Amino acid sequence: MPTVLASERTPRVVTARKLLRRAGRERAGRFLVEGAQAVREALASGRTVRELFLTPGAAARNGDLLEQAAATGARISEITDGAAASLSDTVTPQGLVAVCDLLDVPLRAALGRAPGLVVVLAGIADPGNAGTVTRAADAAGADAVLFAGDTVDPHNPKSVRASTGSLFHLPIARDRDAPAVLSACREAGLTLLAADARGELDLHEPAAADLLARPAAWIFGGEAHGLPATIGERADHRIRIPIYGRAESLNLAAAAAICLYASAAARRSTISTNPTDTKVKAR
Repeated sequence: MPTVLASERTPRVVTARKLLRRAGRERAGRFLVEGAQAVREALASGRTVRELFLTPGAAARNGDLLEQAAATGARISEITDGAAASLSDTVTPQGLVAVCDLLDVPLRAALGRAPGLVVVLAGIADPGNAGTVTRAADAAGADAVLFAGDTVDPHNPKSVRASTGSLFHLPIARDRDAPAVLSACREAGLTLLAADARGELDLHEPAAADLLARPAAWIFGGEAHGLPATIGERADHRIRIPIYGRAESLNLAAAAAICLYASAAARRSTISTNPTDTKVKAR
């Protein structure tokens, strides 16, 4: 390790700091991953980690991670606390930041392997919500997360942090043409299910059980206004989550987790009752 710590004015740190902004990420084709857990997942995924910045304290706490990064050929730079703060958008920087290549793949590639459960984020503005939904999708066994239309960048630092490494576990695709995303899902054999507080079908009604067991793409809309009308109209079914108490509504991440786990449970129930159904069993 170098004896002189890189500061926030060191050219390599200055270059990396530009990746905090979407324009900088798009130009460079790279993004920042902060924190030991997320960096560990990046390394485990086999994705290219170009550079690793870390403070002496972070290096002392993460010797195994340091060895893994070195084994992949990543450039390792020890930095000051000030430099670490300049590469973070949090109040308490973790002192460990990696530079990775952007993760998104073409839409067709994300849907290319007979998907059974896919998430479509349409008009999501909050990066924390986008990352948390990605984490829920990963936990529920989804096959891909698609960012459709005017939706936050999945490589936004807050989104990356909220995904807690799940961003590296499943295909991510982006397309500003939201109708094209929905058409691609249909062509992949997916039923389009829109999460909508005014939906005609209750998630817990018996009639929903068959729909949930089918290969499906769940569509989730923006935090404030829900799904754009043009997107909701294209769905095969609009499904609402019942509110049994006095809460006005559920937040996006909670609603997405409920819907995704309902689908995951229904599909696994189908496996147990139809053990010869190899298509479902393969999921």
